[in-house]
Amino acid sequence: MLTVYSEDHRQHFPKHELFKGEFVTPFEKPERVDAVLNRVKAVALGEVIAPRDFGTAPLLRVHAPNFVTYLQTAWMQWIALGRDHDILPFVFPALGFRKVEPQHIDGKVGFLAFDTGAPISAHTWQAVQSAANCAVTAQKHLSAGARAAFALCRPPGHHAGSDFVGGYCYINNAAVAAQAFLDDGAQRVAILDVDYHHGNGTQEIFYRRSDVLYTSIHGHPEREYPYFLGYADEIGEAAGLGYNHNYPLHDGATYEQWGDAMAHACKKILAYAPDALVVSLGVDTFEADPISRFKLKSEDYLRMGETIGQLRVQTLFVMEGGYAVETVGINTVNLLQGFETTAI
Repeated sequence: MLTVYSEDHRQHFPKHELFKGEFVTPFEKPERVDAVLNRVKAVALGEVIAPRDFGTAPLLRVHAPNFVTYLQTAWMQWIALGRDHDILPFVFPALGFRKVEPQHIDGKVGFLAFDTGAPISAHTWQAVQSAANCAVTAQKHLSAGARAAFALCRPPGHHAGSDFVGGYCYINNAAVAAQAFLDDGAQRVAILDVDYHHGNGTQEIFYRRSDVLYTSIHGHPEREYPYFLGYADEIGEAAGLGYNHNYPLHDGATYEQWGDAMAHACKKILAYAPDALVVSLGVDTFEADPISRFKLKSEDYLRMGETIGQLRVQTLFVMEGGYAVETVGINTVNLLQGFETTAI
């Protein structure tokens, strides 16, 4: 299986995030991707290539122009005020507030974010654009006829919406790739989100559309981030009614419960008959993940990959979360190897 990877991810490493009321070193850090890449090479999963540069055009197919411009220019606006520390919001528009984008950077930062978990530093934009390029490069490989590819993206993307950052995510790499499949001629694309946290950004982008089916298995929003989306009764709106399926699970879920939800999601995907499948590949469902509460074991990811492979559809894997650095490479590559044991 081809892996698309860029060294540019190292340019994004903010010093801190505001997590549960205190400043901490971000859990989302370069070592995560280093561990995955090392494992990819150790098991000889396949060729590793650098991404092509597609500019901002693929990003603008799913993200608002003012939002993309903000990500490109935020740091320059920030340092023009004499600041040299990471950008974090300190005010947000609550319900009932005017939804008018402020001109001042301090207002923009909160207007275009939903949490304090996506700090911006000097070279964040370069890393963000490179991650999207990884996703689109891998997508083009599939459009040329390959069965599968792995976009080793960092930063991740599934919490980023059409015009907001959050949860370590800036550009929604999976959404960009799904739209690229459609732009290359696919009629229907399915997204399977196996990250522990609900992909609220991906849901928001496609919620009123029928050409992308979104399915997600995740921690229950009653108790888990991002809290305000991810319930089972969120099934889409307008043209997208019936094309959004959430499977929220409670704390302590093992692969038995997780696998039951996966079986339901796979039935929806098979019935949809997509031309391509994008997997938001998060392995923070692992039992030792520091910010998650499921109980999956390393061997479970082999089974997960096998199940995805049995769908018999071209599949693009896009890296999302997974914060147990010691095992993130093993778990990610186990899933990819499990997929590879199946054959079209």
